[in-house]
Amino acid sequence: MSNQPAYKFKLGLITATIWDNEGHYSVDISRSYKNGDNEWKTTSGFFHSDLLNVAKCAERAENWVARQASDRK
Repeated sequence: MSNQPAYKFKLGLITATIWDNEGHYSVDISRSYKNGDNEWKTTSGFFHSDLLNVAKCAERAENWVARQASDRK
């Protein structure tokens, strides 16, 4: 995998990061939050209120990866 993501989607506090490993894609989904020191951090844990944006980010990531595969044909 490269040091830079192939693409990112962000909806609210939820981010889907797509990585390209020689045509094999992986997706990390995370939620941003501020800690007690007012610093931005990320976590892979989600609240109920996050789940719709998690689903939308996952769907957008799947569509993006599918387009890459069809463009390579």
